Amino acid sequence: MNRVAVTGIGMVTALGLSAEETWRNLIVGQSGVRTVDLFDVSTCRGKAAAALPRLPVPENWLGRKRTAHLDRAAGLVLLAAGEALTQARLARPSRAFLVLGTTGGGMRSGERFHRQVLAGGRGPGRVRLKNYVAEQQALDLQGAFGIEGPILITANACATGANTIGYAAHLVSSGQWDTVVCGGYDALCELIFAGFDSLQAMTTAVCRPFDRQRDGLVLGEGAAMFVLESFERARQRGARVLGEVAGYGQSIDTHHLTQPHPEGDGALLAMQRAIAAAGLASSDIDHINAHGTATIQNDATEAKAIRRCFGARANEIPVTSVKAAVGHVLGGAGAIEAAISLLALREQVVPPTLHYATPDPACDVCVVRAARPHAMRAVLSNSFGFGGSNAALVFRQVK
Repeated sequence: MNRVAVTGIGMVTALGLSAEETWRNLIVGQSGVRTVDLFDVSTCRGKAAAALPRLPVPENWLGRKRTAHLDRAAGLVLLAAGEALTQARLARPSRAFLVLGTTGGGMRSGERFHRQVLAGGRGPGRVRLKNYVAEQQALDLQGAFGIEGPILITANACATGANTIGYAAHLVSSGQWDTVVCGGYDALCELIFAGFDSLQAMTTAVCRPFDRQRDGLVLGEGAAMFVLESFERARQRGARVLGEVAGYGQSIDTHHLTQPHPEGDGALLAMQRAIAAAGLASSDIDHINAHGTATIQNDATEAKAIRRCFGARANEIPVTSVKAAVGHVLGGAGAIEAAISLLALREQVVPPTLHYATPDPACDVCVVRAARPHAMRAVLSNSFGFGGSNAALVFRQVK
């Protein structure tokens, strides 16, 4: 089996239009959460989300006409992919497998098309309908950067972003492909925002992962993209290896449509499988980037699963949730948190969990309040979604 090298990382979040900008703002404790102005939220309980104020997609990538009609989701994907490919020194990678993950795709365009039809109006209806399907974001990416190869689009709730990386790593480790471009994304849209609001899953105050006063998540938008290659391929072309995708674990616990298993069975199994796939023991994990949505059940269940997995070491392994800073990006969450995990390994710094003030006995893990230096060789990144869809990734430092 080939070792899987990460040679490019691109990230767009409410904290920044690049991986570096996002990291800088995250480490100093900034939050990208603001009042939503993309659509009307006056009838919703929640009013805020981690939204991007602008998406400056270069016109030369797809041409002025196509760029003017891009869906918001496509803009996120293109900016993140552009950064990852540039960092990997693969401006025109030609043959590469493309694996993308999302929950909403171009839902924003679908909403606009629907309103346009109901109003009996005319205009760029076909363009909006085309933008609605997730396939179009993948085609826009291929067109912008000259990528030729198969496309796979996944949707596994909030585990989607992690699953894209896991599957992409399998394609490389098994020798099927030398180069895979992968990642996850989601853009804010009214339907999903209203849906989470109606579930009363969103906070009306601030997002407080693992805190005793937590009362819900805050949605976000963004994308993270990666270039994965075999170590042999990366070294042959002199690419800089930024980290290694060392292990991937997946599980389905089928306990409830939206609630996690109360004992964390599925989450535990995903973590154990990822650690075992990396050829490591739980004692080798130095930091956990938690799913940490700030909902009552999710955080308590994840903490229980971490304690079951790591035993007494759960008292000392630094645990972070970045969702209070970048929001819950749904299909992009696992990818964004994977990118942050790799940057934490590079910088040997654990990022903070914003708004964590009051420990909860039900979340008895070592939650990091402020960024701090920490020696790390391997990081575990968790992603747990509706329907019991669980995924975990292990990233290893490469010197």
